[in-house]
Amino acid sequence: MNQNINKKVKFLDFGLKDYQETWDIQEKLFAETISLKIANRNLPDDVQQLSPNYLIFVEHPHVYTLGKSGELSHLLLDEKGLIEKQATFYKINRGGDITYHGPGQLVGYPILDLDNFFTDIHQYLRLLEEAIILTLNEYGIEGGRIPGLTGVWLDHIAQKNPRKICALGVKSSRWVTMHGFAFNINTDISYFDHIIPCGIPDKAVTSMHQELGHPVDANKVKAKVKKHIADLFEMEFEAK
Repeated sequence: MNQNINKKVKFLDFGLKDYQETWDIQEKLFAETISLKIANRNLPDDVQQLSPNYLIFVEHPHVYTLGKSGELSHLLLDEKGLIEKQATFYKINRGGDITYHGPGQLVGYPILDLDNFFTDIHQYLRLLEEAIILTLNEYGIEGGRIPGLTGVWLDHIAQKNPRKICALGVKSSRWVTMHGFAFNINTDISYFDHIIPCGIPDKAVTSMHQELGHPVDANKVKAKVKKHIADLFEMEFEAK
C-alpha cells in the first residue's frame, strides 16, 4: 500500500453561510492541496507530505449559481427580480448549468484528493449520488438515476413525473475536487420556478419535505449523508 495515501478527512459544518465566503474557502483549500501535490512531485516518497481531504456541509442564503456550460437565459429573473426574492447570482467554475441554493437545503462540498481514494471522476459522482439514494431509502423515498443525467431523481424508472431531489456539479484538477451536491431537505421549491433547473425544462424539482408532507429533522439527515459518504469512500473523519 502506498504510504502516502491519506483517507482521513476533515469535516467542516458551516451552518448558514454566505455563498461567496464559502466559495472563497473552497478555492483556498483547493489551491493549497494542488500546490502541495505539485511540490511533492519533486520530493522523494519518504519526505512527501500527505495531501489533505475536506468535506464541507453548509446551507446558503438564497442564491442562484450558473456553471461553465450553462446558459444565462436559464435565469428567469432580472436584477430587480433577484432583489425582490432576496437572492444573489454568481457565475462559477463548476460543471453543469444553473441551480438554486437556499435555506433548508444541504449543500456538500467535498474537497478530496482522489489520488487518496480512486482516480475516476464518474465513480466519484456515482458515489455521491449513492450516498443520497441510501439516505432517502431510510425515509421510505425511492431515489435513483436517470441515464444521461446527473443527480438523484424520484420516479426515475417509469418517469411519469420525474423530479430531481439532489443536484450535482463539480470541478476537478489534478484529481482534486471542489463544488459538489445540493440536497433538498426542507427547501422552498418555489425558488426553482425562477430558473430552468440544470437547463432541463421538462422535469420538476422536489424536496424531502414535499415528498413526505412534513418538515424533516435536517440534522438527522445530515448525519446519515455524512455516514454514507464515509462508508462509500472508505474514509475516516479526523477527530475535532
